[in-house]
Amino acid sequence: MDERRVTLHFKGDHPQRLDRFLGDSLPELSRAQAQRLIKQGRVRVDGVPPRKTGMLLSGGERVEIHIPLPQAGRLQPEDIPLEVIFENDAVLVVNKPAGMVVHPAAGHATGTLVQAALAHAPEMEGVGGEKRPGLVHRLDKDTSGLIILAKNDRAHRFLQEQFRLRQARKTYLALTDGHPPTPEGRIEAPIGRDPSHRKRMAVVPEHKGRAALSEYRTLQRFADHSLLEVRILTGRTHQIRVHLAFLGCPVAGDAVYGRRKPTLPLKRHFLHAFRLRLTLPGEDAPRTFEAPLPPDLQAVLDGLG
Repeated sequence: MDERRVTLHFKGDHPQRLDRFLGDSLPELSRAQAQRLIKQGRVRVDGVPPRKTGMLLSGGERVEIHIPLPQAGRLQPEDIPLEVIFENDAVLVVNKPAGMVVHPAAGHATGTLVQAALAHAPEMEGVGGEKRPGLVHRLDKDTSGLIILAKNDRAHRFLQEQFRLRQARKTYLALTDGHPPTPEGRIEAPIGRDPSHRKRMAVVPEHKGRAALSEYRTLQRFADHSLLEVRILTGRTHQIRVHLAFLGCPVAGDAVYGRRKPTLPLKRHFLHAFRLRLTLPGEDAPRTFEAPLPPDLQAVLDGLG
């Protein structure tokens, strides 16, 4: 199996568990995944396999980890139901449920959107790359909503160009804890890896991040929350969640960037990609696709009303 080899050096001032160090240092790994790799013998500390996943690092250790990669050309279709919003011979527009990972990655080898899409449209295999067939853009695991996939290489290139030129319009619904400083506004703040928490993103100085641009407007204001329509003009990792937290009104239910104590009965963050506007291959005028709020988010919104 192909693998990625990573070498880390523990320079902490205080002892730290090996599994926690790996989880904090490698954004793609959870602590449980790090523990599994340690048990599989894929981790060495100063050249020696550790006996325990909770081995304490004291300082100066060299840690080597071998992370298996999905096998190119071996992505297996899976018969998973999809909510198809639109389909023709070039594209597939799907309403992705919360909890579904878009493509295979460390810890998520099965049950992904692209594997479900391959079962639905086998001709998508290999389009744009074997590991992420058909993908043009992505959504976080716990973000629901619209995503478009290309069914052939020509469509893939055509759609990619629209996203690159910021011609595709992606609009989200977000419920926030608190209120933004103004009813509507534009957030221009670079996003990069959080230097203190490697599994998080953050607003960082321009030379340490990538340009990120979001626009929002308030649709409904409640006593302690706001329902916002957010349009992103760039596609940075966790962009909306980072930008709204930066404004002081994080997405409700966001366990990473939000309030420590939940303010609403949410099992995930309240963020839904509800509108996608772009031109399809072979057409001249743009189309708009919409997906209503899923029942779990609608119920929370109804409770506020």
